[in-house]
Amino acid sequence: VQLQASGGGLVQAGKSPRLSCSASESIFNNRMGWYRQAPGKQRELVAIFSTDGSTTTAEAVKGRFTISRDRAENTVYLQMNDLQPEDTAVYYCQTGRGPFNYWGQGTLVTVSS
Repeated sequence: VQLQASGGGLVQAGKSPRLSCSASESIFNNRMGWYRQAPGKQRELVAIFSTDGSTTTAEAVKGRFTISRDRAENTVYLQMNDLQPEDTAVYYCQTGRGPFNYWGQGTLVTVSS
């Protein structure tokens, strides 16, 4: 599975951009979501769909970020509202089924204050 993420860039604090991630094949029964890695920090979960369709969202972004998906288009989105400088990171799209995981190339989001 190949993943293509888009929507990153330089953003002013308080803005609300949306990231998109398209998969090269069906993700209907996959878990799929977003991770991020800030400079000098470990990669962390942002939000993800589980295989049963439930979602998990990190406490750090809960209430500001929302994950959604279009199964027909094999695409998952991350709506990021009220971005803050601490949200600056490379955002990675990830999908998987069973023991297999696939990662996108990452898209850099830089939030300026």
